[in-house]
Amino acid sequence: RRQPREGLITALVEAEEAGDRLSEDELVAMLFLLLIAGHETTVHLITSTTIALLERPEQKKKLMSDWSHVETAVEESLRFNSPVMFAKARFASRDMEFFGQTLKQGDYVIPALASANRDEAFFANAGKYEVERANANRHVALGGGVHFCLGAKLTRTEASIALEALFTRLPELHLAIPAEKIPYATSLGVIRGVKALPVKIGKPAMATASAIDPAGSICHSTICDSLAC
Repeated sequence: RRQPREGLITALVEAEEAGDRLSEDELVAMLFLLLIAGHETTVHLITSTTIALLERPEQKKKLMSDWSHVETAVEESLRFNSPVMFAKARFASRDMEFFGQTLKQGDYVIPALASANRDEAFFANAGKYEVERANANRHVALGGGVHFCLGAKLTRTEASIALEALFTRLPELHLAIPAEKIPYATSLGVIRGVKALPVKIGKPAMATASAIDPAGSICHSTICDSLAC
């Protein structure tokens, strides 16, 4: 407020309707929503899709031969490795039976979105990542009903554009470390994503090591005896 600069935060501070402006609490809540729900989750979606494709050369080849499948590939990533693992807790308003379980008034249930998205009763071969999965968009990664993600269209569009741009520009991109050694972290107890994604650019003999930081930066170093960046 004291030193406004051009950008979204200043626009929110100055936003006014009929003389009414966002309060301090409303402004903080809006910025938190934009940072976590509008940025971090999309970053992790792009990164997890990149990993899924780099681990599965046949799926990567299939996608790169026909980019019309990119939207389905993004839906499959939302299903296969959802950035948001859990939804908010729901509390029983009364004693009840819920899917064979007895709940007392006040008991809570935490929906496991990641588990639902791997439900073998709904998705055939749920443990496999398939860029042409016919019902990939039946996942619950973006919620549903009145709780459906407001930014769903934006995150799908961002991920689709980013993936096509990345693999068109760097078609020989591959992992610099075994997939099981990629460092993961959680945020707020419900969001899961990688801390960094070490990759090689170009053919193995001429490759460059890079650590793709989920925050958006990429650092490079020539492959010698170390992949440290």
